[in-house]
Amino acid sequence: MNRLTTATAATGFATFALLYAPQPVLPQLAAEFGLTPSGASFAIGAATGALALAVVPLATLSERLGRRRVIVWSLAVAALVGLLLPLAPNYPVLLLLRVLQGLATAGVPAAAMAFLAEEVGALGVGAAIGALVAGNSAGGMVGRLVAGVGVDWLGWRAALGLVGAFGVLCAVLVALFLPDGTTRRAPSTRSDVRAGLRSAVADPVLLCLYAVGLLGTAAFISLFNAIPFRLAGPPLSLPARFAALVFLAYAAGGVCSALAGRLSDRVGRAAVAVGALAVAALGALLTLPDHLAAVGAGLLLFTGGFFAAHATASAWVGARARAKGQSSGVYLFAYYLGSSAGGALGATAYGAWGWPGLTAAITCWLATAATAIALAHRLGGRLAAAAPEAVPAAVPGASTAGP
Repeated sequence: MNRLTTATAATGFATFALLYAPQPVLPQLAAEFGLTPSGASFAIGAATGALALAVVPLATLSERLGRRRVIVWSLAVAALVGLLLPLAPNYPVLLLLRVLQGLATAGVPAAAMAFLAEEVGALGVGAAIGALVAGNSAGGMVGRLVAGVGVDWLGWRAALGLVGAFGVLCAVLVALFLPDGTTRRAPSTRSDVRAGLRSAVADPVLLCLYAVGLLGTAAFISLFNAIPFRLAGPPLSLPARFAALVFLAYAAGGVCSALAGRLSDRVGRAAVAVGALAVAALGALLTLPDHLAAVGAGLLLFTGGFFAAHATASAWVGARARAKGQSSGVYLFAYYLGSSAGGALGATAYGAWGWPGLTAAITCWLATAATAIALAHRLGGRLAAAAPEAVPAAVPGASTAGP
């Protein structure tokens, strides 16, 4: 378990660090390549969009090749591409490398949840998933901090290269410590895959939950894509190394995800998810004044609310779905599609109407996600009262870890 915990934490750390490291240096990319905020945001959207397209096929591939092999090779390729990012001579090449990085990264969320659930069983999966959640939160925060703090002294190229080096170190740790899979499963047939996908998209409750993942992530990535531009410009005019400190708000994600899981058992998933979305919307509104204290407090609420809603919705998918692997894959597809397409739309709104326009768009997306939660609750009832045999103990814990 010690080896597995170390490898799992390193996997989560590297995945989010590599995927979102360019976010705090978007203003520098825009300045060097003559881009608008919307154009610069494609440095994030290119990777997350590619991940969205690849996650379901790679989940299927992991059933045939083995989950450990997919995890190790996906992380290794993503880290090596991270080392190549600083060498990009122009923006199209940078985008191409980000697409390749997103395709490679997709193998981790596609295989990690199922690998952990199969290998450690119901009694140990909570600790293993907890390590992955901690790695996700730490990687998302540290990757952004390293790039954002380093850009003032090193430039954006060296800052991204440093994150890539961290990714390589994590990939080596995963290759050394991730144990060989002991569970042997019969490979899924094509008919099994087709039946699972049909089940995943035929349930109206699941469709509502996919919408929550898409809209919530669109709001989250839009705000964090635009916040470096907001902080760098007047009247705040913060240096990048100080502006990057706002990503410390990301630490609220792990805490609020765990809290949401406990509250869901008491009051139901629908109430927790709607409440979390309301907290996220309040946090977005608090960022409107041009005061650092208000912006910081708003980001904490927004981040905590988003992660609580995401954890609740993904756990709901795991508990509701019959074909859990395919349904989780479709949820991840929606999640990263929201990151890619929604992030680009949010950057466009910011470029056209400024921070108030972006906040209005985010609030509308969150309100629509809350409506989808209410509809899912009305259609499917409270899953907290589901029969124990319908909800395997390991599934909710595995699902709440998120991508």
